[in-house]
Amino acid sequence: MKKRALLSVSDKTGLVEFAKELVALDYEIVSTGGTYKTLINAGIPAIYVTEVTGFPEILDGRVKTLNPYIHGGILAMRTPEHLKQLEELKIKPIDLVVCNLYPFKQTIAKEGVTLEEAIENIDIGGPSMVRAAAKNNKYVTIVVNPQKYTVIIEQLKNGGIDEKMRLALAKEAFAHTAEYDTCITAYLRGVLGE
Repeated sequence: MKKRALLSVSDKTGLVEFAKELVALDYEIVSTGGTYKTLINAGIPAIYVTEVTGFPEILDGRVKTLNPYIHGGILAMRTPEHLKQLEELKIKPIDLVVCNLYPFKQTIAKEGVTLEEAIENIDIGGPSMVRAAAKNNKYVTIVVNPQKYTVIIEQLKNGGIDEKMRLALAKEAFAHTAEYDTCITAYLRGVLGE
């Protein structure tokens, strides 16, 4: 069975080159919104997330990846019991998650940004995928930093991502979501005049 990678990024630095390498390594790519369009426009085969979930993006894109076909694939341990459940439910495991979050910090830095604009740039599905993959780092590789793409491809070409690297990437992922939430908290404190 092909390995599966889920790519959903706001920062598309190096994305096309990275995805080409994944395809060359026989990865099946699942993607969302703008990331999907970028990949397809570059001629890279990708599966739109709604084909996996069987459910359209709803609420102006607020709900896309919050679905058992995504999170089950990310959170499943590769134990016989979990793999049996995945098979029964027709959920494919996701081995690699590449995700960085909506540009909240850049949004609030703009002159005259409204509270509504700031709120719409709070990512929900992204942090959920990042945290799920980081939690399941024994089986899933999480990448939040485009600067790691080269080392990821090198390791994949040389036998796979080792446990120590997956744990280090998980640590970076949790730091990424913590920094994101800290930024949101600071912004809201400012709005409230605290």
